Amino acid sequence: MAVLLAFVGFSQSWSVALAILNLCLISAIMALGVNIQWGYAGLFNVGIMGFAALGGAAAVIVSKAPVTEAWRAGGGYLLVALLVSVGTVAAVVFLHRRLPRGPATVLAITMTIVAGYFAARFFYEPGVSAIEAVNPAKTGYLGGLGLPIILSWAVGGVFAAGAAWIVGRVALGLRSDYFAIATLGISEIIIALMKHEDWLTRGVKNVTGLPRPVPYEVDLQSSEWFISMIESLNGGALSTLSGDARADALHKLVIDGSSIFVKLCYAGLFLAVLALILGLSMRALHSPWGRMMRAIRDNEIAASAMGKNVTARHRQVFIIGSAVVGIAGAMLTTLDGQFTPGTYHPLRFTFLIWVMVIVGGSGNNLGSVLGAFVIWFFWIEAEPLGLWLIDTGTAWMDEDSALRNHLLESAQHMRLLTMGVILLLVMRFSPGGILPETVRHTESDAKPPD
Repeated sequence: MAVLLAFVGFSQSWSVALAILNLCLISAIMALGVNIQWGYAGLFNVGIMGFAALGGAAAVIVSKAPVTEAWRAGGGYLLVALLVSVGTVAAVVFLHRRLPRGPATVLAITMTIVAGYFAARFFYEPGVSAIEAVNPAKTGYLGGLGLPIILSWAVGGVFAAGAAWIVGRVALGLRSDYFAIATLGISEIIIALMKHEDWLTRGVKNVTGLPRPVPYEVDLQSSEWFISMIESLNGGALSTLSGDARADALHKLVIDGSSIFVKLCYAGLFLAVLALILGLSMRALHSPWGRMMRAIRDNEIAASAMGKNVTARHRQVFIIGSAVVGIAGAMLTTLDGQFTPGTYHPLRFTFLIWVMVIVGGSGNNLGSVLGAFVIWFFWIEAEPLGLWLIDTGTAWMDEDSALRNHLLESAQHMRLLTMGVILLLVMRFSPGGILPETVRHTESDAKPPD
């Protein structure tokens, strides 16, 4: 992978190579989250994009400054609606626990839910209308807390973990195929809320201009220390120039260097998070807890017979894996500098992540990281490589050839073809992935029983 990234740096540009590297690092974290769920416990979660979107929403809620006018217009209404909703949930739990089971209890709980729903809507609807009417072209939402965006990475994990707890309480008792359908449906509900609840994240209007945890290029380009650093690093090339030619060359080097410097800063942050999560994941996998999870994955009936609470352990690992995906979702939004709910598609945030885990090696943390790098690299580079191959292979044709033009216009579809070929080759020659799962056996495991 290092050689491939270096090849992109020399043949295209180092800015492109670092951009691919940063997305590979984020994808690796997301793949680790899925591997924790599937590789450790065998949970087939196809709602990855919903948890990633929650991480992206956390970046907005944490980093954007609060919109004071919106809070004055409808913030009070929403707070009252929230209190009514919490009170309704508390009342339902109280009735469920204290009243004896029977038709009367069901009727009481139903009436409480209906009354709470209409009471919450009574305050919710005017509050939302007032908030979304506040300068909708620029705001139209409550904004956030105005805190450093790097804090949103942890908050994104908390948001995703909270949603996973709710999903786990509802769906983890289902059979694996029904659980997959449930996670997909719930993730679509989350995306729909992000798209249509403008008061929360501006919906499809998108939130742009998110603050950065790293310097801005324009600030670097006007900083004396950065200009001096670029000048010293390129002293040999600049020594042959003088006057305006030297100034123009230095200016171009400073612009290119600022982009590379910012991407390197992002890469350092992402690499630190990946190393931390990878280290914790590997320690967990080789701990007694990890051995227990693999035992549950391999034979739930036997594990249950040994006294293990399978559903509770599934819920635990589901929450942990979703939290990791939420962290990656917040990091991706931080890198993009904007939150766009319309871009969360199953192809990008579910299918590709699953391909990374399968190709890398299900159950192997390092395999998931490697799979993320391989798949994302070829996902990005398949189009330019496909365009080059088609252009080279059809060079003998006339430039006005309809077939040649059609093939050149279809180069973008090389991505899907490339993913299919990689997946088929790995499944044919290494069914366990590039780095298959390895099970450690202790010395006591190797001894025969007395």
